[in-house]
Amino acid sequence: MTDIIRARAPLRLGLAGGGTDVSPYSDEHGGYVLNATIDLYAQAIIEPRFDGKVKFVAADREEFVELKAATVLEDCDPLRLHKGIYSRIVRQFNGGRPLSLTLTTFADAPAGSGLGTSSTMVVCIVQAFSEWLNLGLTEYEVARLAYEIERLDLGLAGGKQDQYAASFGGFNFIEFGLNDKVLVNPLRVKEWLLNELEASTVLYYTGQSRESASIIQQQIDNTRSGQVKSVEAMHALKQDAVAMKEAVLKGDLEGYAKVLGRSWASKKNLAQGVSNPQIDAVYDSALSAGATAGKISGAGGGGFMMFFVPPQRRMDVLRELKRHPGEIMNFHFTHAGAQSWKMNSTA
Repeated sequence: MTDIIRARAPLRLGLAGGGTDVSPYSDEHGGYVLNATIDLYAQAIIEPRFDGKVKFVAADREEFVELKAATVLEDCDPLRLHKGIYSRIVRQFNGGRPLSLTLTTFADAPAGSGLGTSSTMVVCIVQAFSEWLNLGLTEYEVARLAYEIERLDLGLAGGKQDQYAASFGGFNFIEFGLNDKVLVNPLRVKEWLLNELEASTVLYYTGQSRESASIIQQQIDNTRSGQVKSVEAMHALKQDAVAMKEAVLKGDLEGYAKVLGRSWASKKNLAQGVSNPQIDAVYDSALSAGATAGKISGAGGGGFMMFFVPPQRRMDVLRELKRHPGEIMNFHFTHAGAQSWKMNSTA
């Protein structure tokens, strides 16, 4: 009788400091990010096989590939992420011996949504392998391995915050330094404040999935070339993360909203394409209906927007946003990070 392995990892809202976790800025200046996980998830299922085959299924994207199990799988699409994770796990934790399995994945938000979906999926799959092979990886180890697979093994541009948010869960103030040093500081946020932030936050999906890598690459290039406007914006975002952490710990909602709006203004100076006419129109509509501030979650260019709204004006903002082609998403903040468990195949 064979166990089926299940895992899930939470997506995150980038509240402040996003972008300062990307090298070379984080190496040269150090970065700070404040983020919080929500009850939208990346999920993975491992079903062991005994036929020498490996099958990857991205159920939400309707993609699959079946291959002969090998020590290293070819680094190519489709499902390049899945193949890269498999190859690293086999090499590092299974002595180079091929594993035969079916790996099925799906997520509650599409890649390019600004909620860290791709990196969260890598964390989720790593967590599932850790459960299956009894690796006993810690939160730091899962996050670090997921980062190395995505950024080093596969060479995908991006930062470090998503992997650590997904692995740890909750509200975290994360510090990034030289040589990929990362320190996660979990915040003890009072329950009344979590309730108030949920009531005061409207999460809106623009319907535009975007390729974050091009925006992030612009940001990297701007930092390397010393582009003053971009680097100063990064400094401002870093300080905003500190200010928002203080606002959250003190329960200062007015200060929280002020930082949110200020961060959006700075973020638009990082690279071209962070905002666009559709995003600007949605932003202006929400503020005209009563929102105090808002910003894009993630690199920008599309995906999810979040607005801080006094609860008494919430319905006004929802009605206004429904005039646009996007979608309003309900959510709750979560405390737990990546989790995994075994299910008997007869269950």
